[in-house]
Amino acid sequence: MVSILLFFATHWIAAVFFQSFFLHRYCAHRMFQLSPGWERTFHLLTYLAQGSSYLTPRAYAALHREHHAYSDTERDPHSPHVSGGLMRMMLQTLRRYRQLREVEAGGPVWPLVDRFADSWVSPILFGAFYTSFYLWQAPPAWAYLLLPIHFLMGPVHGAIVNWCGHKYGYRNFSTAGADRSRNSLPLEFLTMGELLQNNHHRFPMSANFAARRFELDPSYVAIWLLSRAGVLQLKTAHGGS
Repeated sequence: MVSILLFFATHWIAAVFFQSFFLHRYCAHRMFQLSPGWERTFHLLTYLAQGSSYLTPRAYAALHREHHAYSDTERDPHSPHVSGGLMRMMLQTLRRYRQLREVEAGGPVWPLVDRFADSWVSPILFGAFYTSFYLWQAPPAWAYLLLPIHFLMGPVHGAIVNWCGHKYGYRNFSTAGADRSRNSLPLEFLTMGELLQNNHHRFPMSANFAARRFELDPSYVAIWLLSRAGVLQLKTAHGGS
């Protein structure tokens, strides 16, 4: 059973990190610069980490920019305040994502990876891999309830961030328009800092989502370490819009 929990935790952390680091902070906001080689490396790692729930970078970036432009209004692709419930919010996000997936919206494009990921083969292979590992370990029956989370890891993380990050917690800053973003502690640690949403919506180009000493942004720690190692170049380290 320990191996199952470690497998689940590893998949969770890897998937949420690459969604935060590559899809969100790099593809959608361009908070830092990557060389072409490193961009391809993280593109591939994002695909492997998200697996059956891989989100195409260009569609994710376009979807997220719409979220910032129309936050918590009728045109927001995922707001808990106008969607009419969690499942409706997820379905609305899926519909808009599928529309944007067909549009060249400015973002890393790797046809070999993205087209294979969009085919029916890729999710089946990843689903078979997750299921085979569980069958091999023969855990208690209840552990198989974790498999749907493996299958839908990317959307699960997105739903947690977009629902909780605009519904529960506190606000450090006032934000423009209808935006009702919030910081949700301590869940921000489980989402690699992504639930510091109020800070992020106030300073959308800051790579560091933490604004107070008690707030934790694990993704930024990794970004800072990678910048020190020369893997990436930060544009904005703290604050600023």
